[in-house]
Order: sequence, then C-alpha cells, then structure tokens
Amino acid sequence: MAIITSVALVLLAQGPVATAQAPHTAFDVGYEELVANDNAAARQAIENCDELAANDPARLINHGIALARMGNYDAARTEFATAANMRSSVELETATGEWVDSRRLARKALAMLEQGEFARYYALSLR
Repeated sequence: MAIITSVALVLLAQGPVATAQAPHTAFDVGYEELVANDNAAARQAIENCDELAANDPARLINHGIALARMGNYDAARTEFATAANMRSSVELETATGEWVDSRRLARKALAMLEQGEFARYYALSLR
C-alpha cells in the first residue's frame, strides 16, 4: 500500500505517548488536540473527519489514543486491534520523523494499554 502522509503516534516503551504530524497533511486526525492533551477535542476532530475512511490506520490509532487517555479502554482496545489486524498496512510518520508500519504501532498501543500506560493520562484528566 502507498505511504500515507498523515498523522501517527509513536508509542514509546517507556515514557509518554508523543504525536506527530506529517508535512502538509490535509486531514485532521486530532494531531493538535492530542499534542495539547485535549483528548475530548481530539476525539471529536477524529470522529468528524470526513476525508479519511473509518478504517484508516492513523485515524484508528489516534482515536484509540484519545479514548484510552479518557479512560475508555475497551473502545480503545477495539480501535487498536482493528488497526493491528488489518490485512495490509501503511507507513506512518512518527514524532521522531521515522516511518513505521501501522500494524506495529497498533500492536505497541495494545501492549501499552495492557500494561496500564494510559492510566496516567486518565488520572491527569481528573485533576
């Protein structure tokens, strides 16, 4: 599949989730909102994005991140699993400028969810 110039999340084994935006992207998959840790706004921006298909890997991963940060772990798990189990993958640009397979990012997000890595974001949102 062709390389997508979209938004992706780099999921670090240790430390917070960072977001990145590919240059000149026309699609809003919640990049600015996720960077600002405004997860409700990110979720809304992603859900209102008409330019990307509902099963776009960047959309699924970013939506899952927003959901997980808001404490909706079951819905986040569904989004990550859908992206991880897709038949084909795309390369997504990370915050470090690396291009990474979308299924790999989704599997990393699932692992982080299982390890409770997103719980700290939810706790921060309660303050």
